[in-house]
Amino acid sequence: MIRKIYETDPWLKPNRDAIDARHARILADKEKLAGGQDISLAVNNHIYYPLHREDGKWVIREWAPNATRIYLIGDFNNWQRAKSYAFTPVGGGNWELELPEMMLHHCDLYKLWIEWPGGAAERLPAYVTRVVQDAETKVFCAQVWDPEPYEWKNASPGKVENPLIYECHIGMSSEKEEVASFVGFKNEVLPRVHRLGYNVLQIMALQEHPYYGSFGYQVSNFFALSSRFGTPEEFKELVDEAHALGIAVIMDIVHSHAVENEAEGLSCLDGHDDLYFYGGPQGHHPAWGSRCFDYGKDEVKYFLLSNCKYWMEEFRLDGFRFDGVTSMIYWNHGLGVDFGSYDLYFNDGVDESAVSYLALANMLIHEINPNAITIAEDVSGMAGLAAPFEAGGVGFDYRMAMGIADHWIKWIKELPDEEWSMGGIWWELTNKRADERTISYAECHDQALVGDKTLIFRLIDKEMYWGMNLDSQNLLVERGVALHKMIRLVTLATCGGGYLNFMGNEFGHPEWIDFPREGNGWSYKYARRQWSLADNNLLRYKALMAFDAQMINYFKKENILADEPQQLYVDEERKVLIFKRGNSIFAFNFNPVASFENFCFFAPDGKYAMAFNSDERKFDGFSRLQANEKHTTLDGRLSLYLPCRCVLVLKKI
Repeated sequence: MIRKIYETDPWLKPNRDAIDARHARILADKEKLAGGQDISLAVNNHIYYPLHREDGKWVIREWAPNATRIYLIGDFNNWQRAKSYAFTPVGGGNWELELPEMMLHHCDLYKLWIEWPGGAAERLPAYVTRVVQDAETKVFCAQVWDPEPYEWKNASPGKVENPLIYECHIGMSSEKEEVASFVGFKNEVLPRVHRLGYNVLQIMALQEHPYYGSFGYQVSNFFALSSRFGTPEEFKELVDEAHALGIAVIMDIVHSHAVENEAEGLSCLDGHDDLYFYGGPQGHHPAWGSRCFDYGKDEVKYFLLSNCKYWMEEFRLDGFRFDGVTSMIYWNHGLGVDFGSYDLYFNDGVDESAVSYLALANMLIHEINPNAITIAEDVSGMAGLAAPFEAGGVGFDYRMAMGIADHWIKWIKELPDEEWSMGGIWWELTNKRADERTISYAECHDQALVGDKTLIFRLIDKEMYWGMNLDSQNLLVERGVALHKMIRLVTLATCGGGYLNFMGNEFGHPEWIDFPREGNGWSYKYARRQWSLADNNLLRYKALMAFDAQMINYFKKENILADEPQQLYVDEERKVLIFKRGNSIFAFNFNPVASFENFCFFAPDGKYAMAFNSDERKFDGFSRLQANEKHTTLDGRLSLYLPCRCVLVLKKI
């Protein structure tokens, strides 16, 4: 029997009634939307509304209760509002148009002309599945997309017990100054991901967005795969090939807000400001300049739930990382709030309709694919967000451990490493709710953007530009390279079930990310990845990449994350942290100058072999340790040589 979250966490007992009321509210919403059937069976707007073939005809529908007339305009009728292309109201605010097959053709461009009391405008359908931008005018249009059906070749890799996530952006994945493609990523980058050992590909910016520089977070067309990267069939080939390599594919899905653009997006689609969004100020995000969904409307829930189902069915995705969950679930979007009390999770400041939507989305996703991965990006730490629904939770499989990256920045910025607290590092890296699993990361795409700094830049700064040759001698660079390896391994080795790395950070990519914009002359110089640096035998980048591949593949092969980490030794004065996980012992010496011979600590009895260490020459170390050396406990103790700024990984024989 599954125990409730307030039974396993006594601090939640004062909120028992609120947790039970939330659970009941979610069940009531499910009953309202789906009746007695599975929620995944009841949600099919992605089939009903968009332009599609039905019984030998073209059919398109739109929910626009404030509209008085709707026309389909496009290449096929010279963009004129012809009577033969007029929609008919069919009840419930829905409009419908049926056309003979001969009247529309593959790649035809089209839009809706919608009239309402006091106004009219061109709009893109809410459920449009293909949108393209004119290279010269920059105008976005819907496009008839009717190719031969894609023939899938490979099955999904199945259940991923411990996600090792490679976060990526298709457009900036090329070394060339360009918008890269699905085909280029499949051919050039996916093999790298496979060699590195990552088992999950998390792709950003897949939903269509008018402004490339938004990193995909200002979505206009929720069902449309961004055409700037290629065709739907090319993306399916990418997913198919990833599955062939045993890599699950999840997408960074944005249901927390929508772009304000009216011509391209959902805002004022039928003249009403609050069709899909909250009315008044609540419908406008004060920090992001975007629109906020009204999760209390059934039509909005159907829209967003259908969106999840569409991406899973059409592209065989293996799950989602839900962006901006904090912004969704609090009326104040979590802005300027220090979430220091459990009471903040269960009061009037919570948008319970948004919480209900997220619970229903998790139900639907796991009904469609029990092996699917769902991850919540939440900075508030809302209790129960990543706990099972049956236990009183919302049902996410994981939450992002967002505080870890913040703490690494804090430690690097505010303290020299000789003052780092080993106990503090252990606490912050392992501190999580017992009923939830988390995804840890030392840095993600956020830390790589202009205005922030990656770990390697914080550690080395401008010295990177002339100190990354292997034959150069630079104490600052040597410190940065050593700590870069240690920070990433200790973050992985203590994670709460999963780990994430952003594309290129595995080898310490030397440049920030800055998308083309007016301020940089619309340049692609910083919206790319310089893979050649990692392939150069003369540079330290290759050694950093080799270390990342070593640790990722080792963790996967040895199934390290199946067990919880157990602390064995902490020495604040000597800056040593040692812990066990699975069949391995991880011994970190963060001391910047002192190495320790015959360092003794209690460890489980047995024999241990050196699996790898960060001081190996191939990892740009000083080779102060012997490869494959053996160690045996004596009186319950292990004795090791711990070089400064080094981590040893010992495998029990």
